[in-house]
Formats: sequence, structure tokens, C-alpha cells
Amino acid sequence: MQQQKRLSQNRKLNQHYSPMSDFAIAAVSAQLPTPIHTIGVLGGGQLAWMLTKAAPSLGLNLIIQTPHASDSALQESTDLEQQAILAPITDIAATAKLAQYCQVITFENEFVDLEALATLAAEDVCFRPSLASLTPLLDKYEQRTFLAKLGLPVPNFAPLETQHLPASFDFPVVIKARRHGYDGQGTFICHTPKDLAQCWQQANQDPAVLMVEAFVPFARELAVMAARSATGEISLFPVVETYQHDQVCHWAIAPVQLSPTTQAQINRIASQILEHLNFVGIVGIELFQTADDQVWVNEIAPRTHNSGHLTIDACATSQFEQHLRAISGQPLGPTHLTTAGVVMVNLLGFETASDHYLHKRRAIAALPQTSVHWYGKSDARPGRKLGHATMLLSSEDRTMAINMAHKIEALWYEG
Repeated sequence: MQQQKRLSQNRKLNQHYSPMSDFAIAAVSAQLPTPIHTIGVLGGGQLAWMLTKAAPSLGLNLIIQTPHASDSALQESTDLEQQAILAPITDIAATAKLAQYCQVITFENEFVDLEALATLAAEDVCFRPSLASLTPLLDKYEQRTFLAKLGLPVPNFAPLETQHLPASFDFPVVIKARRHGYDGQGTFICHTPKDLAQCWQQANQDPAVLMVEAFVPFARELAVMAARSATGEISLFPVVETYQHDQVCHWAIAPVQLSPTTQAQINRIASQILEHLNFVGIVGIELFQTADDQVWVNEIAPRTHNSGHLTIDACATSQFEQHLRAISGQPLGPTHLTTAGVVMVNLLGFETASDHYLHKRRAIAALPQTSVHWYGKSDARPGRKLGHATMLLSSEDRTMAINMAHKIEALWYEG
């Protein structure tokens, strides 16, 4: 009955979108898979905006649940009444309304209330990835526990229950907020007991908030975007190298020279995670590579991810298109690089201002084979992701890629 009710409501909404055919309606009635043409997205930031850019070529409509009409995902909207539900993503009544207009709901970020969403899932609302897939990932301590149970290589970790390190740890250590940390927020490297005491005070001495893990002396940080379809098809994008400063990604480059053994290990890690979660959609997996060629899993983002932005301009299929393909039941696309090399630079806020930095953006876009993706945010503040620039390169040379990253950064921060 719930399925038939939503089907009737979908037909009303799709008088404004692409109408469902009689054949599609008959298929639903016969309990065959419902053709997916409208997708709800919880969250309206830049990741949702880039999803909206990928949707039309796949014949998909997106409806965004987000609090403000000025949010990035709605910057090009011409009909907010049809393209958005203006409400916080934790507003379950709003999400119930969203479910009336789409066949599947997906997530732009992890700041969701799984317990509340479960009441909708019990009413046959389809979430992709499923709530069960997300459950082990949203709390970073629980995510670490999940990875350790799979036998995947992770640093030593534990909940932080006092301002003193557990007996099995030595400085330096990494302290992380278990929930809602992003863009460097909620992650601290502590070298002394004084550093640790400050973290504990900032967390209001709440033992449910923080976790501790051993610091990994990595040689470089890597990341891979991996997608899995509803039929179990798995596809991995090329591995990228990222550079983090103060726990914020500044640039990413591809391709990465890896030994066959290391590449095979990364492939196994990604496939094992996706299969054990029965995940439908895309994940970003951040990794540490040590000087002796060991690979450790850092974190998993159960969504599109900053480290995959270069796929928009440099791969046969973007991470955003791939996610939509996966959750809408379409075949996954090819993921190979279409250029010899590529560098992506995040354009981070460096001041508190209301400025769209048009002069700086034009200077960067004037560089050879360079595209600027601007997120339409009205206010800048230090560290805020305002956009990114991608430069296609004629060589795989890592030094060239890093030099080009520095050239873009100089135009952005100093030009």
C-alpha cells in the first residue's frame, strides 16, 4: 500500500518532471523493480550541486532537502518549488514529504539521524546507500571497529574516556571527534599530555565524544573512490595522492605510481568494504602509505568525496555520475583517466569576507587546460571550501603535478 501511495504521488509530481510511462506503472504493480527517474538528496552543499550537474545526462531529476535557498546545490535552480524542500536534513517530516516525490533517497553528507530515518525505511522508503550500510560508518570509533573485524590494516585505536592516554598508547597520537568532524574540524594531533588535556577540555570532558588512535608515520596519503551497484557490480577509480595541511586537503594528483602488490591490496580493501556493507553507491576511502610500502586505512566517507573531484574533468565517468548510476540501477561507467596526468587544487577561504573572487578565478581559469568549479557560497572564511580548480597535464610526472598545484595556489592565495 505504501508503494502504491508513493507511486500515485510520484505521478502527480512528474507532471512537472518526466512522466512515468504506463509500462513503468505496470512494472511496479507487478512487483518488478521500479524505474528510477527522481532521486531525493539529503544535503544541499557543493557535493549535492555537483550531483545536480551530473543528473541530466542520465535522465534523472534531483530534489534537494536543504535548509536554505542560497545553498550551493540550489544556486542554478529555476523552480525551487519543484527542485527543493527547504528544511534541515534532520527534519524527518520534511524527508517523509521528500519520499513522496522520488523512488530513492541518497545522502550528501553524514550528518543524519539514522534512528529517525529508520521509521521511514520501515514504511518502505528506499535509501541508497541503505541505513544498515551507513550504521557502522558514521561514528569513527565504530567505523574503526568494523574495519578491524574485517581484518583490514588500521592503526591501534580506542575510545578516549579520560584526559590520559590508555596504557597501550604513546605520543604522538591522533584524537578524533567520533561524529561530525570534517575539513580538519574534530581532528587533532597531540604530541604532549598538555595537548591532550586541551582536546579533552574542548570536548567538555564527554567520554562519548572522542577516540584516540596511534599516529601513522606515513610517506604519503592516498585515496580511492569505489562504487558498487545494486546488482553487486564494483568499479574503482584510479588511486590519487592527496596533500593535507592541518588535516584539510589542499590538492590531489593522479595517476599514482604503485607497485602491483600495493594496487592489488587497495583493490581488495575497497572491494571487501563494499561487499561486507552491501553498499550501493560510492565511497571515498582514505589511506596511509608508509615508507616500507605498507597501506593502512585512515577513514571511509560513505558518499562522494573531495579526493574524487578531479574525476569530473579527468575520468571517463565522474564520481558524481557513478554514484547516480549506482543508486538508480544503471550500469556503472568506465573510470579510466582520459588525460596523462591531473591535479586538483581546493580553493580554500583565507579571510572572512563576502567576495566571489572573480579576478582570482579568471586568472586560474586562464592557465592551460584548467577548469574552475565555483560553489556559489556567498561568504568566505578561513578554511572554507569555496571551489576547486582542475588542471589536465601532458605527463604523469609527479613533480610537474605538484609544481602546478603550487602555481594555482599562488594565484589563489597571493595573486
